[in-house]
Formats: sequence, structure tokens, C-alpha cells
Amino acid sequence: MTVMNTIRQLRFQRGEMTQKDLADFVGMSRQTICAIEGGKYSPSLEVAFRIANILCVSLEDVFYYEPDIEGLKEYADSLVIEVIVEADDTDDGNE
Repeated sequence: MTVMNTIRQLRFQRGEMTQKDLADFVGMSRQTICAIEGGKYSPSLEVAFRIANILCVSLEDVFYYEPDIEGLKEYADSLVIEVIVEADDTDDGNE
């Protein structure tokens, strides 16, 4: 699963806010904002909320994830489902 974000697009929608401006508002380095924006680092939940608040959008509008479909497929293919049907022992002979 990869956490993706729309920080770059949202920064530009906010008057071309720089990474440095956002970093200053959030209270972290520009390099950290760069790493988050580039998908190389996932922020803490608190930092994610701060970024969303500063950009005036919901958390879901900033961060989303793309599941590892291939990994899920491999997992599903490895599942074995066992079905056991037991006879009803209450047969009273009236069939």
C-alpha cells in the first residue's frame, strides 16, 4: 500500500504556496515536506491533519492510498477454503 497525496496541487491552488511556506506553517523542514509530497515519507496523523488544516481541505482530500493489488491477488490466490458438510444425526427414518 502506498500513501499518495495531492499536496503539490493544493499548494498551487493556494496562491502557489511554496514547500518552505507550508513547512513553516506546519513546523517542520522543507525537506520533510518535499519527502511527504514525493511519497517517500508518510507523516504522522497529527502532521497530516495540520497539513490538511493549513490547506483548508479535509484529510481525505490531501492523503489517499493505492492498495498493492498484486499483493492482494497473491494473498487471495493462496487462500484455501475448506467446506465440511456434516450429516444430520437426527434422522428419524421419516423420509
